[in-house]
Parts: sequence; C-alpha cells; structure tokens
Amino acid sequence: SDPPPSRRRPSCFALLYLVRLIWPWQGRARSRRPPPPTATARKPRRLRPLPAAPGIAKRLPRLAFVFLLAVLYRQLQAPPPKICGSPDGPPITGTRIRLSDGRHLAYHESGVPKEQANHKIIFVHGFDSCRYDALRVSPELTQELGIYILSFDRPGYGESDPHPARTEKSIALDIAELADSLHLGSRFYLVGFSMGGEIMWSCLKHIPHRLAGVSILGPVGNYWWSGFPSNVSWDAWYQQTPQDQWAVRVAHHAPWLAYWWNTQKLFPASSVISFNPAIFSREDMAMIPKFASRPCSSKARQQGEHESLHRDMTVGFGKWGWSPLEMENPFPGDEADVHLWHGAEDLIVPVSLSR
Repeated sequence: SDPPPSRRRPSCFALLYLVRLIWPWQGRARSRRPPPPTATARKPRRLRPLPAAPGIAKRLPRLAFVFLLAVLYRQLQAPPPKICGSPDGPPITGTRIRLSDGRHLAYHESGVPKEQANHKIIFVHGFDSCRYDALRVSPELTQELGIYILSFDRPGYGESDPHPARTEKSIALDIAELADSLHLGSRFYLVGFSMGGEIMWSCLKHIPHRLAGVSILGPVGNYWWSGFPSNVSWDAWYQQTPQDQWAVRVAHHAPWLAYWWNTQKLFPASSVISFNPAIFSREDMAMIPKFASRPCSSKARQQGEHESLHRDMTVGFGKWGWSPLEMENPFPGDEADVHLWHGAEDLIVPVSLSR
C-alpha cells in the first residue's frame, strides 16, 4: 500500500516542476522584459541619436539674423533724456512756463521792464547753447532805447523739456505761445543766431502776423532747400570738412542713425559737436576763451545730447515741406523789416548760402 501523505517524498519531477514555477517569477521580478523566446543570443543594439526636428537647421540662420538685428537696434537707440526736475534729472534753477501740450520752456529776462519797453525782443540761441547766450547789450543802451530782451532754452536744451516730435514749424509756435504767456503784446521782435537764425525762416513762414521785425545772424542753411543754384549749393557743401558732410548727410537721409553716428568711436563724427579747431576762423579762435567760460557752458547738454544737439541736426538739415527761397514776402505792406548779417570768413556756416 502507498505510504501516508505526510511521509511522501517529492520526486525529482516534482522538484523540477516547482523550479519552473518559481524561476520565471524571479526573473520577471528582476527585469520587466522577459528573455527572448529563442535561444539565439542577440547583439546589443547601439543607441542612435534622435533625428533633429524638421526645419530647425533652416531656422537657425533666421534666428541668428533676428538676434543680430535686435542687438543692432539696441545700439542705435538713444538713452532717455534726463528731464529737469525728475528724480534722476538736473534740478530746476530758473523760471519756466508751461505750454499747452504740457512741456516747459525755461526763460531769462533782461533789459528794462517789459511794461516800459519800446522794443520787446525775443532772442533764439544757436547750436549747443542756452538762454544765457543772448546778445550782450549794455545797460546804458537798453535804458536809452527802452529794450527788453527775452531769451529761452529751446526744447531739449538747458532746462526746457525735450520735444521728440519737434519740427521746423513747432518751434515757431512755441515762440508765439511763449510771447503770449509773458504778455508781450500782439507783435514783438526776433533775433536768431546760427541754428536759431535758421528758425527765423520758420517764424517768417508760420507767424509773420506776430513779428515787428526780424534780425538773422549767421544762419545755418539746409543744403536740400529747393531754389539754390547748383553751383552755389555744391560750393557751400564742399566748404565743409568731410566728417561734417557725412554728419549732415546722415541727419538728412537717416535721422534714426544720428545718435549712433555722433557717438561711435570708429571714425570722426560732427566736428561742431566735438569742437574741432579746424572749423574756426582766426576771429573765432580769439573768441573761444570767452565762449568756453560762458555761464551755461556745462548746462546746455545736461539733459542729454540726443534731444538737444542731434535733434537740432535732424530738424535743421531734415526734409522741409517748403523752401525759404521760394517763400512769398511775409510783409507785403512793409509792416516789418528783415535784416541778415553773415560773417564773410565763417568756416562753420558758408556765407554763400545766405548770399
């Protein structure tokens, strides 16, 4: 008879059966992937790099080009001006008026009180100057003739707010509003020097009804005004130094490049901005010590060069919609006189354009 169950010994076939039950389970516990069903050993696969996303190779040059454009655009942008009275700007030390568009103009009064004046004169300063650069008139003469002189900082200069949208017309309207704010009456006299002299043409064009007389001193001329004989404009053009020719050309054709052009160090920019002695005549050289020691020599550019010097160039040498040479007589009834003075040996502004 068979022995009782407790005494039975497992046969070798039973042991093999148990091993086969247990071993695959232990193998699955060690590895998630079961061994291959065939007994033939396979070579391990080599990992291949993932293929690049379609189109990236073509886009890389475009991305690099856009990046370079962004860097170039950043280099061409002028820093924001340091507006007077702002937390990081210069302090306000003089009297100012508020214009209708919210901007401020700083001004300076001299001579007799305006209520007693026979001649109320507004002086318009030139390039790289300010309100204290008005013509010096002796106290004796101002008393004798009853002269009142009002000078002001043009937009972006001294303590007057910048005007990024400035045009040749806007400055004439600023002058009329300044006169109204200070109650100078219906008519007043104008005196403009250098770049301020060029502004006199705009005043004669846009506000002739407000003018009792105009004096233009050594005015800057725009080489692209229509009406110049070609020999005159080309002769005046080549009287400039080559670096000034390029600076003026940039101001006219590419005003967006004016800041970079006049601040880069690769080649010479405007000789007027850099104060190059080559552009001064013998008489100018004798006056330089007085010019350098004037009260506002350090304040003219204090809000930044772009909204003062560079803006002057892009407007003065920019594209005007009209030409003073083709302007009709603003005083057909001889209501006022216009006088023009220009030094024959002026090396900065060629006299031939004024002639």
